Amino acid sequence: MEWSNLYDMNHQPDLEQIDAFVHSDCWNRLRKYLEDTYQVSPKIEYSRCSGKPGWNVKYRKSSRALCTLYPDDGFFTCMVSIGRKEASETELLLNTCTAYVQNLYARADVFNGGRWLMIDVTDEQILMDVKELIQTRVKVRKKST
Repeated sequence: MEWSNLYDMNHQPDLEQIDAFVHSDCWNRLRKYLEDTYQVSPKIEYSRCSGKPGWNVKYRKSSRALCTLYPDDGFFTCMVSIGRKEASETELLLNTCTAYVQNLYARADVFNGGRWLMIDVTDEQILMDVKELIQTRVKVRKKST
């Protein structure tokens, strides 16, 4: 069953139900990475967006959106917004990314100087690309020893 049909806007799933639907190690590792690295909590929200309708999981650090995760059966889509400020750093980073992510970036429409990337996270390499892209948005602070 498609995610948007499984839980309608009047029936919010909890994180355990979302985890069970996605059933992906990449999903679990990205959530743990975001929560541990940025000390953020997930927020479950409903979207009527025609591109990815239904319940999603958002992560924000202060006023900055880190990413939005859209559940799917066995994988998930991660939306990362690359703004004008991050564009130069991202374009340098792309040389180390998978061909899939490079192609998504090249095809993404520019809107107000930025791009919204809808990345299907299906394997470890793409997961690593996503983590790097998120770090262009909000830097990871090194712990002082």
